Amino acid sequence: MPKVTVAVPVYNVEKYLEKCADSILSQTESDIELLFIDDGSTDSSGALCDSIARRDPRARVIHQENKGLGGARNTGIENALGDWIIFPDSDDWLEPETVERALKAAEDAGADMSLFAFRSVDERGTAISEHFENLPEGTALDPRGRRDLLLIAPSAWSKLYRTELFKRTGVRYPPRVWYEDIRTTSKLLPDCRRVVYTGYVGYNYLQRPGSIMNNMTLARNREIIDAFEDILGWYRERGLFDEYRQELEYLTLFHLYLTASVRVARADPGHPLLEEFAVWVKERFPDYRGNPYLKGLGRSKRLALWLTEHKLYGLLKLAFQLKG
Repeated sequence: MPKVTVAVPVYNVEKYLEKCADSILSQTESDIELLFIDDGSTDSSGALCDSIARRDPRARVIHQENKGLGGARNTGIENALGDWIIFPDSDDWLEPETVERALKAAEDAGADMSLFAFRSVDERGTAISEHFENLPEGTALDPRGRRDLLLIAPSAWSKLYRTELFKRTGVRYPPRVWYEDIRTTSKLLPDCRRVVYTGYVGYNYLQRPGSIMNNMTLARNREIIDAFEDILGWYRERGLFDEYRQELEYLTLFHLYLTASVRVARADPGHPLLEEFAVWVKERFPDYRGNPYLKGLGRSKRLALWLTEHKLYGLLKLAFQLKG
């Protein structure tokens, strides 16, 4: 049995799939399986998965009807043979030592989740930015003692998980929705016995050109409200809301009020979603300005929050156009 399952959801990514697969099969940790979940692709991606699997016995393919990114990851969880699992997106790629370093850190710390740094890149592979967590490296962290772990980047792909964590908690990725990562990561963390972090930049996240929302998909940003209704409800049901209140408040502010508002305002500063975000947050967290984590916001994010609070959405759009 392999140590690690690398579960890759695949949907119409024929242009990118070989690079992703090569980065996995050339890992310095060779005791892996590459599990493709072909999620109803309509291009040649499914056939390409089969071709890669014929070339390397560590690769296998599951073809299924389209269930969305979350549904494909769930198929990976249910069919993983490894004690550990990682979920790269099929248009991204890993650095050669990513699995080895994340696995060693997890085993040394007795962790259920191993985090690593990542970079955003363009189509040429040029780095746009790098993301590091403000956490000690290689230290076993208890999520109940370090509640600020809830504030890490929620992306599914920047983490190695003990497969048993999903089986033990019953937590799965919601299918066919946006913001499935934050819904899932936020629920896994309180049940992790230990979490560990390494600052190794192990993942390359591709930002494709033309990714700014267009008006046809802009309304789907409302699903961030559904996501936080789900998250806050989950914490209340388990009696954890009061314990994690400050972290949940900041998480809501950062992802729903600030980040989602910026995303919408950049496309349409007059969109009614912007007012809906503001009302929703202020009804649930009317005293959010007293949140201690706000002190950690960088200068540009403090400005963006101020513009959002004062409904200066046109200036918010302009600020990010100038920054870009």
